[in-house]
This record gives sequence, C-alpha cells and structure tokens, in this order.
Amino acid sequence: MTETTTGRAAPEDGSTAATRAFYDAIAEEYADRFRAALDESPLDRALLGAFAELVGPAGQVADLGCGPGRVTAHLASLGLRIFGLDLSESMLAVARREHPELRFDRGSMLELDLPDGSLAGAVSWYSSVHTPWERLPDLFGEVRRVLAPGGHLLLAFQVGDEPLRLDRPFGHPVALDFERRRPGPMAELLERAGFTVLSRTVRLSETDTASRVPQACLMARR
Repeated sequence: MTETTTGRAAPEDGSTAATRAFYDAIAEEYADRFRAALDESPLDRALLGAFAELVGPAGQVADLGCGPGRVTAHLASLGLRIFGLDLSESMLAVARREHPELRFDRGSMLELDLPDGSLAGAVSWYSSVHTPWERLPDLFGEVRRVLAPGGHLLLAFQVGDEPLRLDRPFGHPVALDFERRRPGPMAELLERAGFTVLSRTVRLSETDTASRVPQACLMARR
C-alpha cells in the first residue's frame, strides 16, 4: 500500500471545504451504510464491468472521489490497475484500512496532480455531484487532460432538477447539497470538453425503493 498526498494543494473554495468537512465527519457511518451497495445492484456491476472491459488491464485508472474505496476495490478485482483519489482524509483512512493492497491519494478532481495523458481510464462514481454546475467544464477538462487518447470516463449521478439537501446525517452537525442533473446537458458538457459519449444509461434505484430517484451513468471516450 502507498499513502500519498498529492503535490498540489486542493482548491479550497467554499464548495471544496464544505465537501471535505462533510465527509470527514461521516466517513465511518457512510462506509458501513454503503458497504454492500454493489452486492445489491447487478446493473451497477454490469456498468462497471463494461468499463473495465473497455479500459483493460494495461493502463492506469483513477477512481476520482473514491470515498471508502468500495468501487476502487471492485474494479481492481476485475483486473484494473486502479488507485483512489479523495478530498477527505477520513474517507481515505477507511479506504486504506479496508483495502490495504490498494493505493489511495488525497487530492481534488479539479486539480489533478497527474501528467497529461497518463491514465487509461477515470471513474467519477457519484462524486461530481458536489461540483457546482459552473465548475463542471473545469472538471471535465481536467479529466480529459489526464486521459490518454482513447481513454474512457465513467460518470454516475442522480437524475433531477433540484438538489438533495442532507442536514445532520447520522447525527453529525454538517450539511451538504447533492446536485441532481439531467443526462442530456451532462453529455453536452462532456462533448464540449472533447469527449465522445458512447452510452447513456438511466434506471430507477435498485436499493432506494422509497425515493426511486433515477440514476444516470454516462460512458465517454477521449
């Protein structure tokens, strides 16, 4: 295992600082709550499997906003050379404890400490939901920069027009907005950033039967 802090400082604007504080507070409970999420979601496993097959085992892959590392570990089990990146040191502590064979770095998706064209693939599994709409072109441009030509991006998010506000989750005195977005405008932003969108998948939640919020996943290629 390698524990690394990226060489660039994460841009601590209000959104970044709030996201870091939120996940630092809830890391342990969050990891417990979603530990079995992939086990309960065959459609998610299918999408991740398709991504792994497209990328292949030769190149390096980054799980951007990896949280406790469950998606990172799943993709590693499918043969990918993958590492996780996250803002929250508390989330990274959980990831390193539960998946000591994998690498997890601290850093921001908006300012990646990676050379141009160094990745074969990147995953943003519900991690762009804390990036303000006006910063998404910066995010997608940065991901495109670090992907090699032909590299793939897998982008998952909830569908909707209004954010979900979580206030005092698990009793902690923190709050954060989770942005819900439409696949069409997201695909347009990716295309403007230089991606070709290969697929759009929209489905109902397999596990959250109370809200049944649609879930979107875009597969794109640089």
